Amino acid sequence: MRAFRYFLILLVTAFTAQGCSGDGKIKNITVQELKTRLDAADSLVVLDVRTPAELEGELGRLSGIINIPVQVLEQRWKELEKYKDKEIYIICRSGNRSRTAAGILAKHGFNVYNVKGGMRAWRKAFGNANK
Repeated sequence: MRAFRYFLILLVTAFTAQGCSGDGKIKNITVQELKTRLDAADSLVVLDVRTPAELEGELGRLSGIINIPVQVLEQRWKELEKYKDKEIYIICRSGNRSRTAAGILAKHGFNVYNVKGGMRAWRKAFGNANK
């Protein structure tokens, strides 16, 4: 029942964000491009929009991430205000929730990148995600 409730929330959020994601403010980036940027920079803002339980799962997580699940991002986006002048790289399991989250943040004026393929693509390309 809980999984079904999360699915419904995600579905409603996805439909709501559809109007936001077509405004051209969201850029896509591959996991290879993200890794290159992570290796070159001292700090990047990476937002993982999976649930806390998923962060402990088989796909792992990137070190230094900010975690705000997409299901609550519309209520918690102001927590990211201090990063409004930076690029925010958004990742999830497969790239779907991160695209929804990117739409939400773009609507609020953030400079966002959706990480295509998410942590599944990261693990396929680089193995263990706990980096």
